[in-house]
Amino acid sequence: MNSILENKAFLFLICLLLGILTSFSLPPYNLFFINFLTLPVLLYILVNNVDKKTISFFVGWIFGFGYFISSLYWITNSLTFDINFKFIIPFALILIPLFLGIFYGLVTFLCKFFNLKNKFSSILIFSIFFGGIEFLRSFIFGGFPWNLVVFSLSNNLPFLQILSYIGTYSLNLLSITIFLLPVIFFFKYKSLTKFLIFSLSLILVVTNFFFGKMIIKNYEKKRHDNLSSIIRVVSPNIPIERFLTNQDAETNINELISLSDPDYSEKTIFIFPEGIITSIYFKDLKLFKNTFKKKLNINHKVILGINSIKGNKIYNSLVLLNNDSELLYKYNKNKLVPFGEFLPFENFFKRVGLKKITQGYQSFSADNKREILEVDELKFIPLICYEIIYSGKINQNKKYYDFILNISEDGWFGKSIGPVQHLSHSIFRSIEEGKNVIRSTNNGVSALINPKGQIIKQISEKGYFDVNKIKRVNKTHFAEHSNKIFFYFVLIYITFTVILKIRENK
Repeated sequence: MNSILENKAFLFLICLLLGILTSFSLPPYNLFFINFLTLPVLLYILVNNVDKKTISFFVGWIFGFGYFISSLYWITNSLTFDINFKFIIPFALILIPLFLGIFYGLVTFLCKFFNLKNKFSSILIFSIFFGGIEFLRSFIFGGFPWNLVVFSLSNNLPFLQILSYIGTYSLNLLSITIFLLPVIFFFKYKSLTKFLIFSLSLILVVTNFFFGKMIIKNYEKKRHDNLSSIIRVVSPNIPIERFLTNQDAETNINELISLSDPDYSEKTIFIFPEGIITSIYFKDLKLFKNTFKKKLNINHKVILGINSIKGNKIYNSLVLLNNDSELLYKYNKNKLVPFGEFLPFENFFKRVGLKKITQGYQSFSADNKREILEVDELKFIPLICYEIIYSGKINQNKKYYDFILNISEDGWFGKSIGPVQHLSHSIFRSIEEGKNVIRSTNNGVSALINPKGQIIKQISEKGYFDVNKIKRVNKTHFAEHSNKIFFYFVLIYITFTVILKIRENK
């Protein structure tokens, strides 16, 4: 194998194919077992076939390019709605994966500074840098924690229950280590040593699996709590092209209320998706007061996504209204999508005629407040679209709440794998925080996800579903301590690596 990989062109081709193959471990394919092949081969190549640090960088960079071009190609769909952006599609398709691939290039580049050998310490070193760089990728430049390796376990809920204790980034670090273990077959250990390493690892994996099964089983024994109001999650499934043209706002409002099928005798909170009325701003809703009052009554409240203006700033907002269209609560989005909602280096890009992808020329502004919303004796944390992907950043004041509400517009993804990937983040947040997640999306997957990551209800076509009871759980260990747990794991890894390195040198 070493002689075959001496040809650099062939070596880089193999790395590209490994990255593409690894992407199929992610949702919606969830072929997680692929990682037991691709990641060990990548580490083997790095240890045995790469002498120069510059070449090591290209090994990781090309692997990352293959991984991201295969799993994030759908991003370019958002450029198809405006003719002014279509010429950018080929560049975005290539440049975004090339940029994200740099992070994996840093992983393999940094590993070569530590004299990797065919020893277990190499697995730990690679895991530390891989998990650490993934963490860095989730926060640097605003962060993009999409498609971490651990998301390949999205369909294996028993394995994920440990998230409530250690969080996504710590489990990502452990998952990388477990996936790398088959490389030991190529290491010059005695058969007994290999057997012991695999046996111990298998015991840990199996223990975590049955621990997760037990947690889910105990949760299923819990009784439901009836809610004080019905929560009606509405999925309009209106083509996004319609919102990019000037539409009559009153017609849209009537259509939404008609779809939600209000019952005048039932206390109901109607949940509409992000940006569902794009032709007006929040301040203009007062013009449709009679429409709301005619269609709804005192038992009804509405939550919807709409743009709002304050001074010279525009916000992507979630608002809570009564049947008189009076504002009871407003939340402005904290984490904005680069290029989608704001232009980095906006002054420069405006000079060359570019704007944000969403409607309008001015970039949205980000707010820095996220308070718990309380309505009809229910407390929940609002998240708009992209905000659900950030681990450890949900409840900043640590106060009690009942569930997470996520409204989104997934039409930008088109008919691709994007909406399913977005949904998988909600599964991770529900387990981490120990909270039900209620999602209302337009052109995506609307769902009720319980605190164990189980999808209780979902809809991806036009319609709605009701939530009138949920099961609650106590605050999780991760919700209390957040991502500092990841740094404890890194410290443990470093300690074991140093011990092993000392033993190897002797």
